[in-house]
Amino acid sequence: MLDEIRERLSEETERLLHELEVVLPRAIQHALELGDLRENSEYHAALERQGFVHARLDYIRRRLGELADIDMESIPHDRIGFGSRVTLRDVEDGSTEVYTLAFGEHIDVEKDEISMASPIGRALLGRQPGDEISVSLPRATVRYQVVEFRSIHEVAGLDDD
Repeated sequence: MLDEIRERLSEETERLLHELEVVLPRAIQHALELGDLRENSEYHAALERQGFVHARLDYIRRRLGELADIDMESIPHDRIGFGSRVTLRDVEDGSTEVYTLAFGEHIDVEKDEISMASPIGRALLGRQPGDEISVSLPRATVRYQVVEFRSIHEVAGLDDD
């Protein structure tokens, strides 16, 4: 999971660097050729985008630094934490949902990932099977019971058990 996140961030970095070093300079040069910069919306849009790209690259660098600091040994084997695959049962209607706790905003909805910073993610951290959590969502408060989970160690095939 950590490798997938690093790869996604690295790919985004490459795309942004290409935009910053190739695409935007061309757009700025084209806008300069159009003349009066005070009323040149193409020029101002390119400069605004350039600022956004710089900010995004700074953010990605910080995230990569945070990922480098994650110690797999500090992630619990016996409690829900980063990378855990969790099965929840809705206490009210009995339906089940399965989620994987992911890092930051880099989630893959198709893989049923949720951020550890989301309301459900925060409520799940440190929990074990049988525990009930209550999650306040915009339209209601939902109660879940943790049915089972697999730690990131099990999911990645790193658990010796």
